[in-house]
Amino acid sequence: MRYLPQTNAARKEMLDAIGVDHVDDLFVQVPKKAFVDGKCDLPDHKGELEIERIMSAYANENNHAQQNRFFLGAGVYCHHVPASVDYIIQRSEFLTAYTPYQPEIAQGTLQYLFEFQTFMAQITGQEVANASLYDGATAMAEAALMAMRITKRSQVCLGNNIHPQYSEVLDTYLRNNEGCDSYTAEENSDAIKDDTACVIIQSPDFFGKPHAYDAWRKACDETGALLIVVINEIVSLGMLPAPESADIVCGEAQSIGVPMGYGGPHLGFLTCRQKYLRQIPGRLCGETVDADGNRGFVLTLSTREQHIRREKATSNICTNQGLCALAFTVHMSLLGEDGFKQLATINHEAACKLAKAVEEIKGIKLVNDTFFNEFAITIPEDNNATEIVQALADRDIIAGYPADENTILLAATEITTDNGIKALVEGFKEVLK
Repeated sequence: MRYLPQTNAARKEMLDAIGVDHVDDLFVQVPKKAFVDGKCDLPDHKGELEIERIMSAYANENNHAQQNRFFLGAGVYCHHVPASVDYIIQRSEFLTAYTPYQPEIAQGTLQYLFEFQTFMAQITGQEVANASLYDGATAMAEAALMAMRITKRSQVCLGNNIHPQYSEVLDTYLRNNEGCDSYTAEENSDAIKDDTACVIIQSPDFFGKPHAYDAWRKACDETGALLIVVINEIVSLGMLPAPESADIVCGEAQSIGVPMGYGGPHLGFLTCRQKYLRQIPGRLCGETVDADGNRGFVLTLSTREQHIRREKATSNICTNQGLCALAFTVHMSLLGEDGFKQLATINHEAACKLAKAVEEIKGIKLVNDTFFNEFAITIPEDNNATEIVQALADRDIIAGYPADENTILLAATEITTDNGIKALVEGFKEVLK
C-alpha cells in the first residue's frame, strides 16, 4: 500500500521536498507486474472460523520441503532444525521485541549475541564479528559500503558467479551513491581496476563451485582493494577452509537453526579483521566486568543512526536479527565443532550420491568438477529447465532451481534420502524429451 498525506497541498509539499513530481516516481524500482490493479481476489469478509478453513486449505496445497523430495537451494537451504532450538527460542526471556539498549536488564540477550559473534568469528577465521544483519544479500551490500569507506574508493568488482539476487541488492545500494558502481571481472584476477574498493568472491559460488582466494588476495594486495568473501551456505565451512585471508567475510547463516520460512526471516552475518572494527555496520556486543568484578556484557559498538549523528553512521541498519541469531547460537551449541564438521560431511556425501544418480540419466551432464552440497546440471537442448522443474513439481518433486534455459541447480542436505533421489531420477526420465 502507498501512503501520502490526504490534502493536495500537503501531498505536493512532500513531493516537492523530496524532488519528485508524482507518487509513482517513488516506486520506479518496483516491477509493474508486482502492483495489483483493483481489489485482490479475496472475499470481502469472513468470520474467524471460515478464514481458518480457507487458509488451511491454501496451506495444504503446498509441497512441504521436509517430505524428502526437495532439491531446491540457490541461497536458501532446507536443513533439519532440532526441536530443542524452537523450545529455547520461544521461552519468554527471549521471545520479545525488546532491543538491548540497557545492559542492566538485557544480560541474557547480550550474552547470546556475544556468543553468536564468537561462533561466527571462529567459523570464518576472522577476528571480529558483528551481532548479525538482516540477510546475506544486504550483508554483502553493507560489506561493499564498508570497503568503500575504508579505501575511499567507489568501484566494486564482482569476481565470480555471485548470487544474482545479491548482485541486484548491491546495485540498489550503489544506485543512489553518486559515482559508485560495480563491474564484473569474470574470474580474472588481472581485471581489477585501480580505483576498486573491493573484490567480492562467493564460495561456493551461485553454481555450487568452491573457490580458492590466493590469486584474488595477491591482486587485491597489488591494487589496494579489500577482499570480500561471501558465504551463502554456512554449513560449507564445516568442510571447506575458513576464508582467513579475506578482509571481510559476509553472507547468510540461515542453514543453522533457521527454517526457510517462505523466504524469511533470515540471518545475515559480517566478520572482518580487527583493524576495520570501527567501520563495521550494525552493532557489536562485548564482555566486561562490573564494579564488583562480576562478568557482564555490554553493547560495545553501535555506529548506527539511532545512536550517533547521521553523517558519522556506518549503516542505516536499525537492528540485528536477534531471534534468528539466537536460533543459530542454540543450534551451533548443540552441534559443537565435531557435530558441525559431521553435518558438513553428511551434506557433501548426500550431494555426491545425488550427482552420481542424475549423471547416469541420458542427456543430463554435470557442470561442476567440484561442489559442496549443490551443483549444476544441463539438460538436453530440446527441453526447457523451467518447464521441467514445473513438470516435476506437478509430481510432488521440487527439483531445484532453473538457472537458465537448459541449466538446473540441485541441492542436497541431511534431509535428502535415497527414496527422494530415486523419485527425482524417475521423474527426470518421465519428463525429459
